[in-house]
Amino acid sequence: MGKTLFDKVWDSHVVDQLEDGPNILYIDKHLIHEVTSPQAFLVLKNKNIPVFRPKQIVATADHNVPTLNQHLPIKDELSRNQIAQLRKNCDEYNIELYGLGHPYQGIVHVIGPELGITQPGMTMVCGDSHTSTHGAFGSIAFGIGTSQVAQVFASQCLLVSKPKSMRITINGKLKKGVHPKDVILYIIAKLGTDPGTGYFVEYAGEVFENMSMEGRMTVCNMSIEMGARGGMIAPDQTTFDYMNGREFAPSEEELEEKIKHWQSLPSDSDAIFDKEYSFDADDIGPMVTYGTNPGMGIGVKEKIPSSQNESFKKSLAYMGFDQGDTLNGLPINYVFIGSCTNSRIEDFRVASDYIKGKKKAKNVNALIVPGSQQVAKQIQDEGLGTIFEEAGFEIRQPGCSACLAMNDDKIPAGEYCVSTSNRNFEGRQGPGARTILASPLTAVAAAIEGKIVDITQP
Repeated sequence: MGKTLFDKVWDSHVVDQLEDGPNILYIDKHLIHEVTSPQAFLVLKNKNIPVFRPKQIVATADHNVPTLNQHLPIKDELSRNQIAQLRKNCDEYNIELYGLGHPYQGIVHVIGPELGITQPGMTMVCGDSHTSTHGAFGSIAFGIGTSQVAQVFASQCLLVSKPKSMRITINGKLKKGVHPKDVILYIIAKLGTDPGTGYFVEYAGEVFENMSMEGRMTVCNMSIEMGARGGMIAPDQTTFDYMNGREFAPSEEELEEKIKHWQSLPSDSDAIFDKEYSFDADDIGPMVTYGTNPGMGIGVKEKIPSSQNESFKKSLAYMGFDQGDTLNGLPINYVFIGSCTNSRIEDFRVASDYIKGKKKAKNVNALIVPGSQQVAKQIQDEGLGTIFEEAGFEIRQPGCSACLAMNDDKIPAGEYCVSTSNRNFEGRQGPGARTILASPLTAVAAAIEGKIVDITQP
């Protein structure tokens, strides 16, 4: 019987297996940031344990960083202390840090791929749930808790049970105006927020084969929103072309040899998955969320469904919606384009193409936050910054920003924000804030019109 992509990568990293217990899994790359690492470093100090392989760890500051005046001391005491502690710990343990002011600083799940740190066939972990992003390269990447961060620090290994495998196949061609964010929001809306629990998901079919790497990262990023441990897409020529020439990717000569191995990773034709789903690309349109989890999503022209479930009613009450409402035409005052889901250069190219020559609505506060210093530079070098500024959009410096309320970029209570981030929980963007998840294209269209619109309609 053939093996899946997931099986091939996982099995090749198993150091040992405990009798009737979990695997000891070797970890190729460990990514850290300022929020989930301090306690893990403290565990090492208390036990007088060194970091086993510091060269396989990469650190950056992203969650707590301000997106204005990054050259000045951070005003918020908690944020300032966390970032200072990260710097201190990295210095002490000889770990590479891309902190504020460094040309490689940015959101951890943006800089890994764009620097060539993320590569096919790897195992990667981070104390951050959206580590699944890196699975777009055919790697096994997943978030871990603080105690597990300490475990990887000490041993470069992780004690973990092997998940089951799931395949989601979508064939056909996406309609004009439908983007990768719409695809993953559609999947989660159809399946719900828990069918992936205990599974690693492989995305297959024409839709994913034809996606850019940026699009694949968006899809894999949100795999955990359906409960999955992570998501993967088989590496192919699109993957190899993306990696070529990146800072820490294999050299041109090395790359040829690596590719020979990477080409063996896709799932065998006779591989058996524990669970399978399939969808038709033609059924997917621009998506928006109407509730307080990513599974509460509908096509922009559709009506909010009916349910007698009390948590469903509570969610609608928080959002200020009723069953049977449509979000098409809903006035909004905030738009956020950023986060580890949609802050790559492709996302901003899509946005700038749409708004070129237009002006945002006067009632809208529109925030553009690049995912890294490198993306920020590309925005300016390609002239996108001028387009955004002339349209009335505000460009900030790199960071997680308004994805979550851990920094100054919060949405006021009661306001609707069309956001390209990955979660719409109560208070996710600030106490009382109401988040509507959407693609970058749907988000910028809302900023221009001052309301949610169907971008497929003239």
